[in-house]
Formats: sequence, C-alpha cells, structure tokens
Amino acid sequence: MSDLQIPEPVAGFIDTVNAHDGQGFLDAFTTDGVVDDWGREFTGHEAIKAWSDKEFIGATGILTPEEVTVDGNNVTVIGDWRSTHANGRSSFAFIIDGDRLSRMTIREG
Repeated sequence: MSDLQIPEPVAGFIDTVNAHDGQGFLDAFTTDGVVDDWGREFTGHEAIKAWSDKEFIGATGILTPEEVTVDGNNVTVIGDWRSTHANGRSSFAFIIDGDRLSRMTIREG
C-alpha cells in the first residue's frame, strides 16, 4: 500500500480506532461533535459513546485507509472497514476543528 498522507488529527484518530481505544476515540471529538452513521446522527460524547460501544470501537473495527482527500478542514478517508458489526469499503468524512474532530460522516466507499 502506498504511504498515504493523512493529516492530523485524522491520522491519530485512525490509529486510536484501530487500537480499540474507546476513551481516545471520544477525546478526538469536540464536546458537541457529531457522528453521522449512514444518516443516523449522534451528537455529543454520551451519544457517540453509546453508538460506538456497540457498533464502532466495541465492534473491534479496523480501518485500512486506501484513499485520502484533503480540502481545507475537510478530510475524507476511504478504506476497508472490518468489524464484528459491519464490513466493507467505507467513506469516513471528517471536519477538523483545531486539534479535534467536529464531525465524522460514514457512508459507502
């Protein structure tokens, strides 16, 4: 695989996810951060944690990035997602706010 140039904080976030670090995952988001998982929105750490414990970090997912697009504070990573909850090529679109993520939108890659 080629060496993708994934900017921070997205690169660190992917490492955190792949390490199944639930607290690090939450800490990557702003306090009013949003996860949009195929149209279902989870706002704030409590809602994101409830979703993640079941479907993301709790599903021991691994993201293998294959493509990255950077447009200012918008970073989109397309890659292979493997977990006990869902599998397949997925698009993770992030909005960066300082050193945190204000939004992660998951769609089909």
